[in-house]
This record gives sequence, C-alpha cells and structure tokens, in this order.
Amino acid sequence: MTKQSKIIATEARFPLSKLTLSPLNPRQDVPEADVIELAESIWAAGLIQSIAGLAGKKDTAEIVAGGRRLRALQYLADQHPDLDETRPELANPMVMLAPDAETAEAWANTENVARRDLHPAEEIRAYGKMEAKGGTVGAIARAFAVKEKHVYRRLALAHLPDPVLDALAANEISLSNAAAFTVSNDMKATLEVLEQARGGNYSDHQIKQALKPDSVRSSDRRVVYVTEAEYDAAGGRKTADLFQDQTFFDDVSLLDDLFEAKLAEAVKTLQAEGWKWVEAIHDRWLCHYSMGLDKFGRVYAEEGQLSEDEAERYDELAELANGDALDAAGEAEFAALQTIIDGEHTDEQRSHAGLYVYVDGNGVQQISGALVKPEDKKAAIEAGVLAKSMHTSSGKDGPKSPISQKLRDDLDRVTRGARQHAALRDPDLLIDLLAYQLSHAMHWQNPLGLSTTDVPNWPSTEADGYALDERLTTNPPRDVWEIKDLGASFRAFRKKGPEHVRGELVRFLAAQFRGGDEKLEAMVSKITKPDTREVWTPTAANFFSRVGGPYMVEIWRDLLELAEDHPTVTTFAKLKKGEKAAKLEALFTQSDMRSALGVTEAQAAKIDAWLPEGME
Repeated sequence: MTKQSKIIATEARFPLSKLTLSPLNPRQDVPEADVIELAESIWAAGLIQSIAGLAGKKDTAEIVAGGRRLRALQYLADQHPDLDETRPELANPMVMLAPDAETAEAWANTENVARRDLHPAEEIRAYGKMEAKGGTVGAIARAFAVKEKHVYRRLALAHLPDPVLDALAANEISLSNAAAFTVSNDMKATLEVLEQARGGNYSDHQIKQALKPDSVRSSDRRVVYVTEAEYDAAGGRKTADLFQDQTFFDDVSLLDDLFEAKLAEAVKTLQAEGWKWVEAIHDRWLCHYSMGLDKFGRVYAEEGQLSEDEAERYDELAELANGDALDAAGEAEFAALQTIIDGEHTDEQRSHAGLYVYVDGNGVQQISGALVKPEDKKAAIEAGVLAKSMHTSSGKDGPKSPISQKLRDDLDRVTRGARQHAALRDPDLLIDLLAYQLSHAMHWQNPLGLSTTDVPNWPSTEADGYALDERLTTNPPRDVWEIKDLGASFRAFRKKGPEHVRGELVRFLAAQFRGGDEKLEAMVSKITKPDTREVWTPTAANFFSRVGGPYMVEIWRDLLELAEDHPTVTTFAKLKKGEKAAKLEALFTQSDMRSALGVTEAQAAKIDAWLPEGME
C-alpha cells in the first residue's frame, strides 16, 4: 500500500462473541483497573469511538485497534448478562473493517488512526453525560485519551443551553463563541444574542458585551479600589467568565456607592491630619490644564536628617539594592530610611495647603502634592510657608526648596560659566569692559573679578555633563617663581605675537567675568546671548542624584506631559532614587530612550531647553 493509496473501509456491527483480540494489536496486556474504569465511562456515555479490525471467517472479526475498549465491553457483558436487551449497541459494537491485512497491520501499528475525531459539541455533551453519571475528570480523560485540562475546558461548556450547543454542532458559531455564552445566566438574553451571532461573525467580546451590557469586569478601577471582598460583603451579584479568568460585577450602582463611600472615607482620614482642604476627584487623573493647577503654589515636605549610623546603613542598603541583593527585611529597612529622608510636611504647611485625592486607572488611590490655592497664596507667603517665587532659594524660616544650597551654588557657577562661554564670542566687549572697569571705581559692582586665585565658573563637586570652552578650563602655568629673569620671560611671551597676547587677555577676562550690577549684566547678556544648555546637560552625577525622589517624579511627569496616574509616571515613581536619576539622565542624553517613550518633537525641544528652577 503506497502513501497515495486511498483506504476504503466499511463498518459493521458484531456480537461481542464474534470479536477477538488480534495478535497484531499492540495492547495485549492492559491493567484490570483501567479496563474497569473505561467500562464505567462507556456504560455512562456509550462507545463514542469505534473499534477497528479485520474480518475473519464465519462472521468474526479480529480487533487490531481498540483492544482496551473491547475488553471493557466484554467486562460489561460479564457484569450485565442481559446486555443484549438493555444495551444492544454495546453488546453489538460497531467495528471499522480494514479492506486488507496490510491496512489492518498499519492500523494496529498506529492504534489511533481509526479513531474518528469528535466534533467539539459531541465532546462537550459526552463529557457532560459522563460527569452527570459520576465520572471523574481523570476517568473521562483516560476514556477519551485526552489531557485532563482538555476535559476541564469542555466540561465548563457542558451546562450551556441546548440551543447554543446545537448552533455549535451546526458550525453556526465557533467554539470560542460558545465559551462566551457561559457568562450569561439569562436564558432570554442568551437566545436573543444567539440569533444575532449565528453566522454573523460575532467576536467573543461582542457576545459578552451583548450579554452583559451594564456589567463591569474585575479589572475595573472601581472594583480594584473597593475590593471584591467588600463588594461580596455588600451582597453584590457576580458572573464568572470561566475562559478569561475574569468576573463580571453586575450591580454597578452598588459598586458606585461603595466606591464613593471609600473615597469619602479617605478624604475624612486626610482631613484629620490637619490639611486646610482635601477634595476628592472622580476622574482617573488630575488635569493640570482644566483645573488650573499651574496657578497653585506647591509646598514640599521638610526633608529629614539621618544619623551617622543611619546614613552609613542607608549607603550599605543602597549598594545591595543596586545589586538586586536586598531581601524583604532589607527592603523594608531601606524604605523606612528613605521615608525619613523624604521627610514630612509641618503642621504650619498643612494649615495653608491641601490635597486632591483620586483613584487612578489601576484602582490605586493617589494623593496630589501639597498645593496652595491661588486665593490662599498671600496668607501662605506671609506665614513663610510659600516663597514669593520658587526661583529663589528660601531662608531658614521659608519653605524648603527641592534644591539644596550646595547644589544651588554649583548651578549658579554653571550659569556664570555659560555667560563666560558666551562672552568669548565678543573679545572686543571684554576688553572694553576691562577698560571701563579700570577707569571707574566700581568696587563690588566690578564686571570683572581680577583674581587669579578664584575661578568662580567651576562647580565644587561633579563636573560631569559640564563642558566649557577649553580656553576657560585649560590654563597655562602661571607659577613663575623658578624663572630667574622675568624680563626675558615677558619678551618670549610678546614674541608669540599680538594674536596670542590678545587671546590670553580675552581668555582671562572671560574667566573672570561676573556681571557687575543687574542692568549691566542684562546688557551684556543681550549682546552675547548665553545659553546654559549649550555648556551644561543635567546628569545623574551633577544634578538628579542631588535632589529628592518626589522632585524627580515631578520633572519626569512635566517633561513627558503625563497625568500623575499615567503608568509611565507611576512606574517611575516606584523606582529607587538612583534608578530615577539614571532614567532622567537617559531622557536627556539618549535618543533611544526618547524613542521608547514616544517623545514628540515639541517634548524633545522642551527637554533640550529645560533648566532647574532658578537657573537662566
């Protein structure tokens, strides 16, 4: 028999007494327990799969495939002497007959070739029938030679109304369509939707929506916030979606009431902390534009101070965290120390500021930063809670700026460096300023600080990301103590030419430029057009690691123009401080990061122009 040969088989019923196990059958020995279990399933659901054999003499047949089923039928005949009368279909089973010995041998070698694949509707009904008669999932799986997981899925459909299974059997709906009907417990709605879905290419989602138009899923933010347990305790009705590991919550009005009550309780709890006002927002985010939040003042928490031992322990834990070697206890300890660093708002701050409370799209309660309403700003400023301008650092009694004084000093040096960098473009201007200063007694208003010992353009700490004109940072040796003849040294200096001399003068003057008074500095800036971002890029080392986590979250959200509950923002907020700093540095320096975040041209321009508060 070739691979291209067409097998022509026939079917016929044989009394059990006329059937024998062929020597070709691979299953010559079968455990008795398996035979009994299969016999019970056949008794419950019938012989779903026929047996196969080769016809012999005198109306006999030798079974080459289905030996276990043959033994189960013979067992039933022994247990039920009246099997011919009570279950004639089992006493006289259908046998698929091979046309020749070669085909019979091929069937024997493959065992399951002769099996007829059942339609899913037939499977569902057969499995359901066996289950109703006490058959276990394991017994059904063994009877049909399928995995238990497959049986579970089919049994989940076994209680569907007959019209749905009939439509499935007629191929009017798909198997997944049929599964979608399991969410319904309303026969009228089921039949109405079934008529619409027959041959209509309805998606599973459309069927579920039609069956449950007013219900919400367990992923709904209201459900997550309220919790399923609270909903159940209130007597809410639910319907399980067995195939999507999902639940429909049917009492939406009850859910809304529970949601509002829980949000109101959160407001009440925060009010008890002494805030001037606390308001609930029912949207999933705070809309800065529509709510006019740009006109609000913001009050930052007073940062806490760690003891020497705590600071040392914090550094140890931070190192472990960066290496992903921190256990649960370590994470808790690290979080507690971070809470101290982040600090808390004072009673005075709370008395002038308030909070917005809302539930984000993930069902997580969010609280805005401490905000001062426009009408409360004057009183907050008078109380020293809010500064007149967030672009100036506050004194001891003012609100805490997110930028420390040390960092502020370094940023001021960077700003001055940018002005000096721009001044190099106009050498004549610098020489004119020198002449002007030498001819006028300007004292502290001198535009040029003619000191060779102080270089005010260099930060006291990290220089990473800061790149001035090399003429400002690479100075020739100035120590002449070992030179015996200064006159000869000066002659050598002059021989380098007027351009060199002028260049050295210009470089020195630019490095010593400090502005003068406000009006003079403004005039020079108008001429030279300094651009701080031309010489300085914020990095983890020079800026982000030197500010608090909440301030970094605010920068991230503002630059990407995202709502506070946006997943990109909430995910960023959960990062460790070092990870936040690294992410922000990448946003400023790596095009791949911008592409991954979908940064628009307008947002990129905003990032490229961004400066910390107080910088120019």
